[in-house]
Amino acid sequence: MDRSNLLIALENGCIEWQRHALEQMMERGISRDTVKEVLKSGEIIEDYPDDKPYPSGLFLGWIEGEPLHVVAAFDFSAGWCFIITAYKPDLEHFESDYKTRRQK
Repeated sequence: MDRSNLLIALENGCIEWQRHALEQMMERGISRDTVKEVLKSGEIIEDYPDDKPYPSGLFLGWIEGEPLHVVAAFDFSAGWCFIITAYKPDLEHFESDYKTRRQK
């Protein structure tokens, strides 16, 4: 995922929050500002270029010393970012770097 296009979309307010993502964020105590911060300054740890309808990626950010994952998709033709989900990763599914998925 191209971060520069994503940053432009965020600056221009071209961000769409999927209802499911907002519901999950509310349940998990994750704010919109926190999600935006992860997208702006976090690291892209997985890229999903073949996702439909738009390519997406998994971002890792650190907020107050705690890891946070955000999955976002980007519509290159319209310049819009779509928030798919945000969650606090756990050590059951990720290694201690919170970047590497545990092998099942």
